[in-house]
Amino acid sequence: MASTNDLKNGMVLDLDGQLWQVLWFQHHKPGKGNTVVRSKLKNVLTGKIVDKTFNSDTKVDTANVDRRDMQYLYHDGSGFVFMDTTTYDQITIPDDVVGEAKDYLLEEQTAQVALHEENPLFIEMPASVELEITYTEPGLQGDRSTGGTKPATLQTGKEVQVPLFIEQGELVRVDTRTGEYLGRVNN
Repeated sequence: MASTNDLKNGMVLDLDGQLWQVLWFQHHKPGKGNTVVRSKLKNVLTGKIVDKTFNSDTKVDTANVDRRDMQYLYHDGSGFVFMDTTTYDQITIPDDVVGEAKDYLLEEQTAQVALHEENPLFIEMPASVELEITYTEPGLQGDRSTGGTKPATLQTGKEVQVPLFIEQGELVRVDTRTGEYLGRVNN
């Protein structure tokens, strides 16, 4: 049990038998009345995002979530196979649980896997990853109709917008939360 005053981003709550991850929260003191805690919660299983308001100091159940560093090994058709880096145990995580993290996963890459009662809930990627551009059109000098960007395909198959000067084969840094190009990686 925790109080709504103890909420933190990333915390997982057990509300009415469902697991919800706190994406955002804010303490709000209206002109009249008691302080409330506004929050944005994501259902861990369905991905549904809801806004929920709690009275200040309300008791909420927290879910016991074990976050482990695991190494991604391969995709076997039924899911993504990860290995626990401390026990060397392997688990297969279904595609729908991995979600958009698949766009940034490379074999032998480490990610944080959140488990609840040994069931995988979600994958937490680092804030940014370095990936190679496998295909992009050459940038034309003077072509600024698209704001100076062009589409590029990363080695994972994800397509991102990059500046015109980026060429095929270059390493770029990509934000895993938004999918935005962050910069070139200097070798």
